[in-house]
Amino acid sequence: MKINIYYGGRGMMDDPSLYVIGKIVEVFNELNVRSEVFKLYELKNTITTLPSTINEADGIILATTVEWFGIGGFMQQFLDACWLYGNREKFSSTYMCPIVMSTTYGEKDALFSLESAWEILGGLPCSGINAYVADIKEFKNNPTYTDILEKTAENIYRTVSKKTPSLPSSNQAMDTIVKKAPMIPLTPQETEQLSKYASDETYVQKQKEDIAELASLFKGMMEQSGQDEAIKFIPELEAHFRPHGNINAIYKFEIKEKKKPLIVEITDSTLSCHYGDFDDPDLRCKLDTSMMNQVVSGRITLQKAFMTGSIQAKGDIKILRMFDQIFDFEK
Repeated sequence: MKINIYYGGRGMMDDPSLYVIGKIVEVFNELNVRSEVFKLYELKNTITTLPSTINEADGIILATTVEWFGIGGFMQQFLDACWLYGNREKFSSTYMCPIVMSTTYGEKDALFSLESAWEILGGLPCSGINAYVADIKEFKNNPTYTDILEKTAENIYRTVSKKTPSLPSSNQAMDTIVKKAPMIPLTPQETEQLSKYASDETYVQKQKEDIAELASLFKGMMEQSGQDEAIKFIPELEAHFRPHGNINAIYKFEIKEKKKPLIVEITDSTLSCHYGDFDDPDLRCKLDTSMMNQVVSGRITLQKAFMTGSIQAKGDIKILRMFDQIFDFEK
């Protein structure tokens, strides 16, 4: 998967948009997502050719900084080029996430402008972020803001990889209204895909209901059994461990209700589980007790929990999928 980032600011050292882009690229690297940053101020003489670069991307990010009014000249030129020279058919299957940082008033209006422009071009929307940044140092050192940026990057990954459908808007009908380009009919394959994704959304909702029900049930069972919290989840992991070939991987599960993370270490296909800490695991997962209960009971796979946003994960995503293969919780 590849995501292109188009930056429309002036490239100032204290530009908050550049910091946000950097944090998002870090998360993309951890998720094995290829990304490429196009700084429009450096490419101002070739902006009219840049829409062609979207043809190679699964999704894009339009990032700009409001310094006094609006989205800025470079970003406006790029959007004009997309309108005049872009591949509308490709836009119709490309997600766009807007990112607007402001050092003055107007970040919300600029965000809406980017969303509207992309929908009028026929593109697909993806939830963006906007913020007013008075002090870039304070913004960088705030862990809550950092967490929001990381979650935004993960949501972009999920939206693009799952091709999440969205409801129609009047902006998306503007091509027909102004008669600049005809609406592109869906192929049978696209119709089948949309049906599948709609079904997935129904399935996700059902999974959330099941999780809540299972969490309540499991809580009652735990109160009755008085199971020792020091070994919680470890017996289930050991009982369902089914290694295939020579496997080496270290998982770190940071469970919200537990003081210490659960370390699942596999060395030469030998399993070792304990509560403690590990500085450099192959995969780090953040989740709550109810979701961990759901995983070890076989009601949901770790991969599906990540794709639905029920957990956060950083590191080698390939071993996230491998977890579901070596732990057979369904039996």
